[in-house]
Amino acid sequence: MSRRRKKFQLENITIEKYAAEGKSIAYWEDKVVFVQGAIPGDVVNAYVFKNKKDWAEARINEVVEPSDLRQEPFCKHFELCGGCKWQMLAYEQQVIYKEQQVKDQLQRLGNVAVEKFLPIIPCAEDRLYRNKMEFTFSNKRYLGPDDMKAMLPFEKDVLGFHAPKVFDKIIDIDTCHLQAEPTNAIKNFVRKFAQENDYPFYDIRQHTGLMRNLIIRMNQKGEALVNVVFAKNETEKIKTLCSALQNEFDQIVSLHYTVNQKLNDTIYDQNVVAFSGEKHITETLGTTTFKISPKSFFQTNSKQAEVLYNVVKDFVGNADTLYDLYCGTGSIGLYLANQCKKLIGVETVEDAIVDAKENAENNDIQHAHFYAGDVIKVCTSAFFKEHGKADCIIVDPPRAGMHPSLVEKLKEIAAPRIVYVSCNPATQARDVKELSSIYAIKKSRAVDMFPQTHHIENVLLLELT
Repeated sequence: MSRRRKKFQLENITIEKYAAEGKSIAYWEDKVVFVQGAIPGDVVNAYVFKNKKDWAEARINEVVEPSDLRQEPFCKHFELCGGCKWQMLAYEQQVIYKEQQVKDQLQRLGNVAVEKFLPIIPCAEDRLYRNKMEFTFSNKRYLGPDDMKAMLPFEKDVLGFHAPKVFDKIIDIDTCHLQAEPTNAIKNFVRKFAQENDYPFYDIRQHTGLMRNLIIRMNQKGEALVNVVFAKNETEKIKTLCSALQNEFDQIVSLHYTVNQKLNDTIYDQNVVAFSGEKHITETLGTTTFKISPKSFFQTNSKQAEVLYNVVKDFVGNADTLYDLYCGTGSIGLYLANQCKKLIGVETVEDAIVDAKENAENNDIQHAHFYAGDVIKVCTSAFFKEHGKADCIIVDPPRAGMHPSLVEKLKEIAAPRIVYVSCNPATQARDVKELSSIYAIKKSRAVDMFPQTHHIENVLLLELT
């Protein structure tokens, strides 16, 4: 096979080890091949779709000999849906690979010296763990290989998830194992009601149709908040569907609808209308209660969020002045409020800060202060001078990590401790490498928030040297 070929098939290659981001490694001649959907021990035929000088990327065409680690996926949508890519791998092994990923990213790729790695904390429940799901309506369904062979039509009203890397077709989902009931019952009821009553499903190319999205939030008490998103303000149809939904499910204690006429699905700049019940549901983590409204930012796994926050709590210790940067609705800071005399939270999204202030008031936490704005613009020297010298700074940035200017500002502020919470160990390693010029990385602990996926949360404790 010529190395110049951009696309070709490799046959009977053995998967040697796990890499990161859900990929595994095989070797072909003197080249590293990153293979999607494979696990160590598999012998596979793989289609190479990206071929560089020293490495290539491929996806499985056929598992010739399955690894001893491979198991039967529990979801019938596994082959098509890109949500739970590791169902073919026993959960105990998933945790091992996630822990390995964190160590590799920090030590090997980031060249970061960590004094102590604490054991990863697995999730007690490896399914039905999410508190929020968002489904999409479409008049075009995604067809798998068997459907294509049967020459089934694309035109069908469906409700489910976007197919991986396909923006205009939706996988019709019957049962999803990520969120507890009545989520599937609600989803299937709404789809059937809309189909039987001729409510047109959305066409993302033509921007036509009525039914657009369905968002379901659940708390640990089994109460549901539902937001049905429509593409047009057809008042009678909206009211008819919402009334039917409310009458069918006692578990829905907060029912809303949104009319989104924009070209994208984001509703954070849209008006959410309360149809019936409460305007929000509440969730309790430890002794702290949080209001969750239709547009709230909140940790997706409620039970494991408490586990994560306890790790942060342990790393933070006591602090007179605690800063919580990228604070969202203030959940981490408020959970730790009894460990500090002053809490300062900063978050870009204004709606999240509104929720944070209300959560502080509802929990009678009077020493918490929250500010909305771009973190790198708000966190100036004058801001830190005004609110007091930091004893500890918590940072929980998005997957892209911290802005370089914030990293420099943290070095300038030189707080005694930084606790860095990350959903992306690669960018965490990059940022911490810069901070390591004045900080020692004392502890690292991974917490699995998302079983059946390669995603992992990691917490680092940095102490000023």
